[in-house]
Amino acid sequence: MEYWCLILAASPAAMLILLPAGDGEGPVFPQECLSHQQVLSTVRQMQKLLSAQEAAHLQGMRSLKKQLSVLHSPVSICPSADTCPQLAVPLNGRKLGRSARVGHDVHFICNAGFRLVGSESRTCRRDRTWSGTQPFCRSIDECASNPCANGGTCVDGNQSYTCLCPRGWSGASCQSPEDGMLAGNSSFSRQPRCAEGRPGSRHCSCDAGFQMRAGGVCQDVDECQLFQPNPQTRICLHDCLNLPGSYRCLCPPGYVLHADRNTCEDVDECAGSQHNCTHGELCINTFGGHRCVRPKCPPPRHNTSYVKTSSFQCERNPCPTDSRACRLAATSISFHYLPLQANRTVPRVLFKMSTTRFVGDSLRFAIIGGRGQGVFAVRRSDRQTGELVLSSPVVGPATLEVELEMSEFSRKVLLGKHIFKVTAFVSQYEF
Repeated sequence: MEYWCLILAASPAAMLILLPAGDGEGPVFPQECLSHQQVLSTVRQMQKLLSAQEAAHLQGMRSLKKQLSVLHSPVSICPSADTCPQLAVPLNGRKLGRSARVGHDVHFICNAGFRLVGSESRTCRRDRTWSGTQPFCRSIDECASNPCANGGTCVDGNQSYTCLCPRGWSGASCQSPEDGMLAGNSSFSRQPRCAEGRPGSRHCSCDAGFQMRAGGVCQDVDECQLFQPNPQTRICLHDCLNLPGSYRCLCPPGYVLHADRNTCEDVDECAGSQHNCTHGELCINTFGGHRCVRPKCPPPRHNTSYVKTSSFQCERNPCPTDSRACRLAATSISFHYLPLQANRTVPRVLFKMSTTRFVGDSLRFAIIGGRGQGVFAVRRSDRQTGELVLSSPVVGPATLEVELEMSEFSRKVLLGKHIFKVTAFVSQYEF
């Protein structure tokens, strides 16, 4: 009978060593050898182990190939769970802001000639819905106030209107009768109201706004022609339209008629989103209109640079230790925009300058540049406050610019200075 000795190695490739049996009478069983049955059983176990390892290896390769296949396929980006649905841009308007993430705002404005109806701003909430309602832009109907008189037809336009006048009338609002029209127009002349009195007597009178003329006809009193030309007796702040037995006050574009029916009130286009300023521009309301501005910090120069700290303010960056030019430059620059009516009475204080961190012993105020300096002056109102004063009336429309400097000293040594860039938008009207 033969026997085998099995030496097991730690690796899967185990080695089998065959040993011949001994020459004695009986079989020799070395201490480290196994019987034939034991060797076969062990070999089968090793085969199963190797088969299991091979199956696991193949499975791992299949899984790796599958992952590589996914990586090589086109990448699809899933929408983030913390965003809201995209909002539509209103017709004849614009949407400001692109982010639809939670906590972000989107703003809406309308083009010139349209007004916004709905929410001006909407916020993406935590439940991934938008606050407010979807806005839309509605055309501003310039004809809503019936500005055309004497049967004229109003045609609405872009921030304006046109009156189509009937025969016999002319003017921007069909307010002026053509030659020979006044006498023959039944609206401006009518029969008096008469009542019989004592035998042989008769009393006649005219309606309010009419007066008796020769021939016993009641003729309209033209209040506009009678009172409007004289500044002491004028009845309308801007323009007057004569009507049969009455009159109507008119306002220029950019204004609406006040509740008193005589004066004009400015329309704030910026507050009502009726402006045409683009993204990044700031809307400044003026008397009778608006302006779009974009304040900018000065470009770097002589080791001096500025950074925008707010919409209307620039601050100087730290200076290099050896740069005298930087240390002498303004530490801050601010931008100021002033709406102004034409022909304002003077002197008039327009702007005040002061500091909240006064550490020196003196402040100096001066005009150092700008356009239209001849109509401005600077004066001190107290130890820490300076004033920009309008010293001459200004005829509009006009844009005036002035650059002011406020310097702080300690024992005649400059501690710092601030530049005020002031722009005045003068209206063509006095109201």
